[in-house]
Amino acid sequence: MRLFLLPVSTRRSLIYCEKLHDKAASERSLLDKITIKANETWVAWEKDEKALLQWKRKVTLYGNQALKRIPYEEWGLKTIPALTAKRKRAILEGREKYHVIFPGLFLHQERVPEILRKLATERQSMHRSKMIWSIVGMPFTIPFMLIPIIPNLPFFYLVYRAYSHWKALTGSKHLEFLLQHNLPTPTPSAELDEVYTAGLMYPTRKISRAAPRPTRTQAEEVARVVEQQTNGGSEDVMVLQRWNGKLIAEQFKLPDMEVEIERAVEQVETSIKAKEELVEEKQELERATAEPGKTAKDSLPKHIVTPNEKTDREIHEKAEEVAKKNIQS
Repeated sequence: MRLFLLPVSTRRSLIYCEKLHDKAASERSLLDKITIKANETWVAWEKDEKALLQWKRKVTLYGNQALKRIPYEEWGLKTIPALTAKRKRAILEGREKYHVIFPGLFLHQERVPEILRKLATERQSMHRSKMIWSIVGMPFTIPFMLIPIIPNLPFFYLVYRAYSHWKALTGSKHLEFLLQHNLPTPTPSAELDEVYTAGLMYPTRKISRAAPRPTRTQAEEVARVVEQQTNGGSEDVMVLQRWNGKLIAEQFKLPDMEVEIERAVEQVETSIKAKEELVEEKQELERATAEPGKTAKDSLPKHIVTPNEKTDREIHEKAEEVAKKNIQS
């Protein structure tokens, strides 16, 4: 089985598990059948123009916007299958091979185990608690069953969120089990280095397709420039472009990977942009309130004392004064 560890920025990475071959209809579990049926229904609703006030299309429109807000880390963990007893036995007996593929020039190999361990363990408690709360909330959606024509959408949303958290939780436990047994094997990929380099060298997918493949020397130079832009690791720098997801998916013949990459890039870009805007606002406030060479805190009037600068003795004395006044009154 192949796992892909794809750095989206210099600080954040997406994990993606190569999808196993689809099971034959006779081998599918009840959960597999329900999942397939739900996906088919959702696609049909997206195209349905005959429903009253086109409510089905509107539901899928708002639903897809809600799905975009689900963290890309959760989507990535969901691609890792549950650790069945059969698969666990194969791992322990050494019959199951796992490789983690990553761009060696844009992600140092010594960081791979640390990142994988963080992805495997950091969100487990959160997925467990949110799965439980989704299940607890299901009975409270019963009144929505009284609405005619439209199905109980809040109930189905909670069912989906409980299922999604369960999938992410089982994926994280599978990954944690692999790490406990010194798997998977880190495997740097020259192909990924080339695609990452092309994404940073060229402005569009079309130009990237027409241009010659980057050389190893060019890839090393681009990676060096990215490293410089981080200012010694203090800055988070994007290394993946949204349009580059399709090229990576094509390179490894994994079409489902494209959506995961595009979603991750969009979320990380938004996060970095929001952080930069917050820093700019803080700097503007500093400039607006501080004298030259001073910070805003330095410009506060002398009689104003911030809570951090008060001593325990002063607080205690103030409390005693208030208490005495209350007794006298």
